[in-house]
Amino acid sequence: MKIIPTHIPDVLILEPQVFGDARGFFMETWNAKTFADAGLNLNFVQDNHSRSRQGTLRGMHYQIKHPQGKLVRVTSGKVFDVAVDLRQSSPTFGQWAGAELSDEDHRMLWVPPGFAHGFYVMSESADFLYKCTDLYAPEYDRSLHWNDPSIGIEWPLVNGAAPTISAKDEAGKNWQEADKFA
Repeated sequence: MKIIPTHIPDVLILEPQVFGDARGFFMETWNAKTFADAGLNLNFVQDNHSRSRQGTLRGMHYQIKHPQGKLVRVTSGKVFDVAVDLRQSSPTFGQWAGAELSDEDHRMLWVPPGFAHGFYVMSESADFLYKCTDLYAPEYDRSLHWNDPSIGIEWPLVNGAAPTISAKDEAGKNWQEADKFA
């Protein structure tokens, strides 16, 4: 597995080895030993799968208690995936890292605990899968507003059109009001 650092050292792009032939392809997306050998000793407790249509933006989500690390990938389509560092003790506090993920490049993104996470669907639709290091805890669920100018995420909006978002995400807190990690 090839590990590509982003400008935020804890957020990593992972490229699995893909074996393909005329029949299709095979790849290993999770192997505890391979990840541990790369310095990622992870214990996943929950898998999630969402399908969204083009122009949908889901995020920026995090849990203020029981924070979740997420290993994310796309099995159909293409998304722009983003992580925002909410760890006040971090040298990259308040910064974001983004990467395109698709079913063609097979890339995955590691989003550590302490980050808000979200993605935007660039293709006609996308199937998005992610493994979590902690269980969903709705009482601690938070949402950072997706287009807060003080964060400045550069979303690749299709035709510049406003994204489709949920009421929860529309009500996300701005950077100044958002709960953050120590």
